[in-house]
Amino acid sequence: MEKNPNARIRLFGNLYTLRRKRGLPTVAEIWLPDSGRPACEVAEELDLPLERIEGVFCNHFAHGLDHLLRPGDEIAFIPTGVPGPHRYMLGIHEAGKRNRGTNTD
Repeated sequence: MEKNPNARIRLFGNLYTLRRKRGLPTVAEIWLPDSGRPACEVAEELDLPLERIEGVFCNHFAHGLDHLLRPGDEIAFIPTGVPGPHRYMLGIHEAGKRNRGTNTD
């Protein structure tokens, strides 16, 4: 039995371009279990190269790719290449450090 999508994922920058070149929608709709799924698994399901993803925005906050995404979350993958000051203001810098396993203390 096919499950109806319950999450919408927006893509920007090089991820947007990649999906568009592949003839795929730039806003993806997928099904997520109530218990959630790590963002890295969702990215792999969407065939997005992890080396081109810095983190994920979930409900307006930046997180690492180990963050659990749940139904109804507002989700957008953060592509690599976001300019300097924006990385700090949006919390992307810290999310990227968490992805690489770097201590943020």
